[in-house]
Amino acid sequence: ALSAHPRIGEKPTGGEAHAALSRQEQAEVNADDAATARALKEGNARYEARFDRVFLIRAKGRSAAEILQALTQRLTNNDAQEIEAALEQLREITLLRLAGVISE
Repeated sequence: ALSAHPRIGEKPTGGEAHAALSRQEQAEVNADDAATARALKEGNARYEARFDRVFLIRAKGRSAAEILQALTQRLTNNDAQEIEAALEQLREITLLRLAGVISE
């Protein structure tokens, strides 16, 4: 499930349903601020180097600055803490997507 999620701040490509959902969910993360966009890219790289997976967060309803703050904080987690944090975010994403499907 984690490998299907794009990096935060990168626009998901493709016509698959999960790519379309990711584009919608990350709509507010459009970091027009070059410094924030660069910090997200650098943070993603540090996270992937540290935890060997993509940084996962429920983007819907969060600004780029809020996501960057969460990314910075989660980089201080140990492996067990980060697994729990990532699983919680995956649950939130799944629930949002299910709610969207049910309401259609």
